[in-house]
Amino acid sequence: MAGAAPRLHALAGRVLGTPLPVRLRAWDGSEAGPPGAPALVIRHRRALRRLLWRPGEIGLARAWVAGEIDVDGDLYALLDLIAGFLWERGDSGASDEGASRRGLLALARDPAVRTAARELVALAGPWPAPPPPPEEARRRGGLRHTRRRDRAAVSHHYDVGNDFYALVLGPSMVYSCAYWEPGGTLEGAQRAKLDLICRKLGLRPGMRLLDVGCGWGSLALHAARAYGVDVVGVTLSREQAGYARKRIAEEGLTDRVEIRVQDYREIPDGPYDAIASVGMAEHVGAERYREYAEVLHRLLPPGGRLLNHQIARRPVADEAAYAVDDFIDAYVFPDGELAPLGRTVALLEEAGLEVRDVDVLREHYALTLRAWVRNLERGWADAVRLVSPGRARVWRLYMAASALAFERNRIGVNQVLAVRTTPDGDSRLPLRPRLWGG
Repeated sequence: MAGAAPRLHALAGRVLGTPLPVRLRAWDGSEAGPPGAPALVIRHRRALRRLLWRPGEIGLARAWVAGEIDVDGDLYALLDLIAGFLWERGDSGASDEGASRRGLLALARDPAVRTAARELVALAGPWPAPPPPPEEARRRGGLRHTRRRDRAAVSHHYDVGNDFYALVLGPSMVYSCAYWEPGGTLEGAQRAKLDLICRKLGLRPGMRLLDVGCGWGSLALHAARAYGVDVVGVTLSREQAGYARKRIAEEGLTDRVEIRVQDYREIPDGPYDAIASVGMAEHVGAERYREYAEVLHRLLPPGGRLLNHQIARRPVADEAAYAVDDFIDAYVFPDGELAPLGRTVALLEEAGLEVRDVDVLREHYALTLRAWVRNLERGWADAVRLVSPGRARVWRLYMAASALAFERNRIGVNQVLAVRTTPDGDSRLPLRPRLWGG
């Protein structure tokens, strides 16, 4: 009888309707697939049980996080080859898992596929399927984007240890798209991004800045140091807040920068002259986004500026059918949602803000993610020690896949500058604002 890899490769080709473009290497040492292609290594047949129990992306994700499948060769190349099967949904926007289940039901009518499926069951070994890895988010139902559930979702992603984030992000401790120049470094590109935000907001000494989703305090510190503003930063992550407060104290800026563990819906002390929301709006959710925009509008005075830095997805033909990526939702950003840029702009304007500038930074985020992956891979042993093998694998996969998604224009990232105009329509912006001199 043929080894496991040839049998699995043939079955995958039948189910997918096209030959699998990568090699397979199975736990029994057998291999199959295009010579020279990167190899998907199936280290244990438990991975097959996961796929039989949860066909599609979530089954593969659980096997990856558990270390039951791996990659031999270039991870980016392998992900690029299989992206069409896993992450490109076309115009439907439907759930990958739902599509997988429908496809399997249709294929089940084929006698040859039924025969192959029986082989797969035999290869998979004894049931039941193993439990999900501990790194998978555990949610207890209820409405999404309540304050309690948002705190739990943020904690899942951000409260995994500041030392781990320092390893991945580098000394800047900035967890959002950098602003690159050819041949630049990650640190230089992150400094350039922080300064670009401050210049777009027109910060001047004595102004009040609100940093929504302040992370580890890097923007707040830069704005206070370089522009002389007073800053309030809010985050739902206690670990982030503790780290940021320590940095602020070490730089002697406690009289200028305040960090709060606070929901954006609970900020009582507006107005602020300017607001930055960098990499936070992805957590808000479609049903809450209008409220988010209205809260920020209310916290600005006439003439106040908002810089909203946010990842966007491509629009789909049926927006009502859009579903969040299964792997990202289960392992990376629970309840996170992406919206098309046009919808974000419309909601900001519906809340009363005037959108004055949109800056597309898609290629910059691909470069940033590749730099973070290099940091993680160089410090792999330390990363595993600081979190867990499974969580380190989550990060490697999600960042590499995201880099490709930005490069292939499946997702983007944009800085939207908006203003609350005065009652008579004055934006208090210069006639040529892209000079960003104030």
